[in-house]
Amino acid sequence: MGKSSIKLIANNKKAYHDFFIDDTFEAGVSLHGTEVKSLRMGKCSIKEAFVRIENGEVFVYGMHISPYEKGNIFNKDPLRVKKLLMHRYEINKLMGKIKEKGFTLVPLKVYFKGSLVKVEIGLARGKKLYDKREDIAKKDQRREAEKEFKIRNLR
Repeated sequence: MGKSSIKLIANNKKAYHDFFIDDTFEAGVSLHGTEVKSLRMGKCSIKEAFVRIENGEVFVYGMHISPYEKGNIFNKDPLRVKKLLMHRYEINKLMGKIKEKGFTLVPLKVYFKGSLVKVEIGLARGKKLYDKREDIAKKDQRREAEKEFKIRNLR
């Protein structure tokens, strides 16, 4: 089992719909005890979350971790800004890419890697409306093809 066991907590499907993901990075998260307990129960949302680099440090905004029921006074604000832990060379690489036009950072998934909480962040370019329509059309075509295939194989 060890370190390699990965347990998904939250997935950001909206990010794949709204952005082209060019590159992904794994980052640790600086959390408090009750937040980790809440994550173990799977209470996390990253739908509206985004990542920003300030003073050479990476922070995630809008990542909602529900308060732990038995945490009482130790609970932190659910929408607290959380620091992401990354290597300096990775941060420098990201800063260089973000300075290019149209690039942004979005959290893609939150998961446990062994006992550690990790966030996968993606270097993303925004999609235009016609790109989204194109994706929806492709999905519909694939669904139709699968349906046809299923019907043909039933006969």
